[in-house]
Amino acid sequence: MNRFNPVLIVAAISMMILVGCNKGDEPTAQTPPAGSSISDTTASPTAAASPDAAATPAATTSPGAVATPTKTTEFQGLQGVVTNTKAAVEAGDFTKAKGEFDKFEDFWSKVEDGVKAKSPTTYKEIEDKADEIKAGLKASAPNKPKLSTALVVLNKDVTSVAKP
Repeated sequence: MNRFNPVLIVAAISMMILVGCNKGDEPTAQTPPAGSSISDTTASPTAAASPDAAATPAATTSPGAVATPTKTTEFQGLQGVVTNTKAAVEAGDFTKAKGEFDKFEDFWSKVEDGVKAKSPTTYKEIEDKADEIKAGLKASAPNKPKLSTALVVLNKDVTSVAKP
């Protein structure tokens, strides 16, 4: 009986841990900050993730599979971020452009593994352009034409891999 008590305690603690770990799987909706809604652009009319779509992780789909609603939403979000950033750059509002482009990684991290498997070349181009844009927006005097061109190329690359 003395040996059974520690086993019982360890089993009880293990069960509590497993139950606690399962609580994080509940779907949550992501909403963009006020004043910078991605859904305001024509490129992404349904950029906010629905609770049902958030429950299906994009990483579980195979590279050759048809795009899931989550993947489609994430790609629309990426396109919306690029469109909003480009509009801010064109307006000369580099602070707003930097704030918009900071959202890129949130959407990109959810689809990048699938893009890398589907098209390693395009994956590298997107990564390189994203780094170039981040650096350009951090510069003390951002180069508007260079940033605009990089954003056009980035949007083209994202659009090309967004297609199933």
